[in-house]
Amino acid sequence: MPRNGSALSVPDSLDAEPPGRHQVRKRLQGRFPRLRCATFLCFWLVTGLLCTVPGQSAEVVDRIVVVVNDDIILLSDIQSLLNPYEEKVRAMGYPEEQQARMIFQIREDFIKQMIEQKLTDQQVKKYGLTVSEEEINIAIERLKERRSITDEDLRKGLALDNLTMEEFRLQMKNQLLRTRLVDYEVKSRVVITEEGIKKYYEKHPEIYGGLKQYQLRNIILRVSSYANENEKRVVREKMESIYAQLKGGADFSEMARRYSESSLAADGGDLGLFRLEDMAPTLREAIENTQAGGFTPILDTDQGYQIFYVERILTDKSRSLESVSKQIEQKLYEEQLNSKFSAWIEDLRKRSHIKIVR
Repeated sequence: MPRNGSALSVPDSLDAEPPGRHQVRKRLQGRFPRLRCATFLCFWLVTGLLCTVPGQSAEVVDRIVVVVNDDIILLSDIQSLLNPYEEKVRAMGYPEEQQARMIFQIREDFIKQMIEQKLTDQQVKKYGLTVSEEEINIAIERLKERRSITDEDLRKGLALDNLTMEEFRLQMKNQLLRTRLVDYEVKSRVVITEEGIKKYYEKHPEIYGGLKQYQLRNIILRVSSYANENEKRVVREKMESIYAQLKGGADFSEMARRYSESSLAADGGDLGLFRLEDMAPTLREAIENTQAGGFTPILDTDQGYQIFYVERILTDKSRSLESVSKQIEQKLYEEQLNSKFSAWIEDLRKRSHIKIVR
């Protein structure tokens, strides 16, 4: 998450220590390396190792919010991520109660993400996964290429996010390690078969089948929202006369030019091409039951009385299974990967000691 809303930011899953927090964490974890986290939490609270503001008594400015096995997440860790979003929410002008709900939800999302990051980092250590400096260099070069930025642009963006290049490289390293962990734990379980690709293709004709579009014209007689029943009846009778002439073989375009109360009347009421799913339900049903060269019954719409003419129906050729097979395979792969990762991380949470201090 970007810290200061800059255009250049590292991926959400990167877990760099906020500037100025390294010493706090080192002091806390370094002084008591053999203490279990739950014991350490009690010890810390009892002995009063909470930071205070000089000149003020016992004002807490940092504390443990989450214990994740043998790791901790500090209030300052969360707040450093939350601050920019709090500012944005407050700038939107919502009522205070709604602001509070929004900020609370963002905070909860951050806590969930940070817990998952701690869990994955612990698994990285468990399996002894590593990445080389050269792999970090390659990842940074790919990032610059993907975003079309220079090394100078990168450094300027990092400065806006209060990051040094060393901190950024650490974040890239953590990201690469987590990706390697996912490869190890999750990707090996993802299996995409040709049968699965075929089933998905057949199940989604609206995506891979031919696209049907209708070229429409209309005649409209408008009815004022203030019109009484008698005035509406007069307009309706006029439209019924037009409808009778169409039934008798009158040219629709010519009738639209002569009678339609629309800015498109001069063009014979030509509305252009539409898909059924883009139409209002009443119109969709009427058009679907009308052949090319035919026109609908009189429709009572919000704009007035209308008659629609289906000038032609265009259907694009459907895309073959072979032409979209790779696209479907990638989609199914991503869906399975996300699903299996969620299941894996949830199982990891259940097997871990996680305590959130409210």
